[in-house]
Amino acid sequence: ALAAAFIKAAKRADITDFHFHDLRHMAITRLAEKLPNLIELSAVSGHKSLAMLKRYYHPNVEQLAQKLG
Repeated sequence: ALAAAFIKAAKRADITDFHFHDLRHMAITRLAEKLPNLIELSAVSGHKSLAMLKRYYHPNVEQLAQKLG
């Protein structure tokens, strides 16, 4: 039922090539803005290894450059 509702909402919003799983990528990337410590982020997201977390975390290049000065 959830998958069907997601597909229906995406069609209604005229969004193409977007999958339910993409929400996980977006959520983890947004969480990383609040929890910059990757150990804490992995604890919240449920990832047991940083290697798996890296699959979902996509940092913003501009924000990383700002952190470097």
